[in-house]
Amino acid sequence: MDPTVAGLLTTTLSFVVYGIIAAWHIVPWLRTQGRAAALVPLLWVHAFRHIALELFSAQRAGLAIPDGLRDQIAYGDLAGMLLAVLALVALRSGARIAVPLTWVFVIATVVDLVSALIGGMQAGLMAEAHDVPWLVLCFYVPALWITVALIAWQLVSRRGEPLHASGSQK
Repeated sequence: MDPTVAGLLTTTLSFVVYGIIAAWHIVPWLRTQGRAAALVPLLWVHAFRHIALELFSAQRAGLAIPDGLRDQIAYGDLAGMLLAVLALVALRSGARIAVPLTWVFVIATVVDLVSALIGGMQAGLMAEAHDVPWLVLCFYVPALWITVALIAWQLVSRRGEPLHASGSQK
């Protein structure tokens, strides 16, 4: 099978599986939680985006990725990771900035993921990726998309709700 087709099929199947997990398990659970408690586990998924720094060693090991795209992906994901962790700290402490900071995270993440997608398609990365970058593209990136969509949904659907509703844990 062509590596690009295999990668696209794997990514698509990951989206389907993550979508089913979200619909059957995560969304029903989120509905039972307070606002902060619902956002926290979704943000934790993004706290590991520093994995993109691996692109520097992958490039040395032969991954054909242009330096500009490597930097864009690595530093964009590092910024997303930092924003996710800051949002987690703000949510945990009940800071007033928690929700606006989470919105900044969402916007930055969508911009980062879209620009990385476009750059990756232009560079033909799906055909070139192997080892860890391939796993990140095919398994972690779909999880990032699903969770950022769930975070945005929580922010929109819970506008005006206090951060820590009664019955939820800080």
